[in-house]
Amino acid sequence: MTTNVLILCTHNSARSVLSEGMLNHWAHQWGLDVRAYSAGSAPSGRLNPYALEALTNAGIDITGYRSKSWDEFTTPNSPEMRIVITVCDSAAAETCPYWPGSPVKVHWGYADPSNAPGGDDGKRQAFELTRQAIGYRMLQLLKLPLETMSNEDLQRALISICEG
Repeated sequence: MTTNVLILCTHNSARSVLSEGMLNHWAHQWGLDVRAYSAGSAPSGRLNPYALEALTNAGIDITGYRSKSWDEFTTPNSPEMRIVITVCDSAAAETCPYWPGSPVKVHWGYADPSNAPGGDDGKRQAFELTRQAIGYRMLQLLKLPLETMSNEDLQRALISICEG
């Protein structure tokens, strides 16, 4: 059974998109039945070009990526999420909708690379560093025995990844 992971950020334009890309990339590389999705509480309707560049430079196919609302994942036909991760503080502070299946929720905060100083070069570097940090946590998530873990054990493990 596929382990579905929803990654949330307010605008679904940068950090959540980087997370979706990295988790799907590593899951595919390792042949794991894990699928990431990303969404936002107030989607911008556009993806940050620096996020797309960072993913592309890492060899990740960004075809079909788009900024979307978390409401898309609350309908009866939506995939049932096992894990919901917030990656920005503002999304973590918001009241999330009801997620069918009562998924495990965790906050893995990252600074917004869009605010990096130094013009285009500074932003490119910030996005690449954020992509690497996100990728590292996604690798740790994928090393967990997801199919055999209880929700309580999974919650503890996800918190430990963030604190480690």
